[in-house]
Amino acid sequence: MTKKTIITLIFTGISILTYGQKSKGLTFGVNQFNKNFEIAEWLYEYDIIAWWTTDSAMVQDKKEIKRLGQEWFCFKDTNKIWHAVYGKFENQQFDLVFHYSVDTSSKVRRIYDKVDSAFTNPYCRALQTSNKQLEKLRDTVKIRFNQYIRQNDDKTFTVCILPAFQPNEVAIHGGQFIYQIDETGTKILKDESYFQGKFKGFKVAEPREIWLDYTELEQPNLETIFFVWYYKKYFTFIKIETKNYISTVMKNENNDYFWVHSEKDIDKNQKKKKKN
Repeated sequence: MTKKTIITLIFTGISILTYGQKSKGLTFGVNQFNKNFEIAEWLYEYDIIAWWTTDSAMVQDKKEIKRLGQEWFCFKDTNKIWHAVYGKFENQQFDLVFHYSVDTSSKVRRIYDKVDSAFTNPYCRALQTSNKQLEKLRDTVKIRFNQYIRQNDDKTFTVCILPAFQPNEVAIHGGQFIYQIDETGTKILKDESYFQGKFKGFKVAEPREIWLDYTELEQPNLETIFFVWYYKKYFTFIKIETKNYISTVMKNENNDYFWVHSEKDIDKNQKKKKKN
């Protein structure tokens, strides 16, 4: 690969290196990538909180577990403490079963404080509104998804539904389902979903280099950025190929991760890679 210039940008403790053939007149969308990466970091943290608290919930009394529905979510309070609530939303009411907090030292604690229904109900409605969009797809693909939700500054909600790490230890990619929902949780204001038409997966048992083919996109979308960040420890390299760039995460001498975005070679036939 030709390397003529190197541009380094630092954000949130992570380096981005962009290099390649400037004669091609290409410009990588750094600002958009930074925005998506910030969201991906939040999704990663949310996912950790969900795993920890779910593990705690699933060892509780079976009578309580039977009361659970599909409505559960995590949120961070004004003191930067994570919370996770599990229950069932039915007849416009949320039956709260489990409430956990995770402090800054990563300690998971079950608490019995009630959460105001004026707070929980719009979250639950937003989750139901979003998940209805995927009912037909779920019936056909038979894979597990994870749901993420947060309330925006304008009181609307953003719901992200992404392929989960499957029980058979397969890492799935190929689609993102992202909705902005109004503050009541009932109306979709914006749909930023993207689906390649089929999902693809990699078994994580063997560390190796893998490639994600997104050559139809100008640059990595949220789903691919999150995929790389989530599974970076399972593979030696995860490379996202978009229209003009190849993006990946690497480690420096201090074992800190950093992103590299490289302009693609003109002669694509010289590349040797495994695509899926």
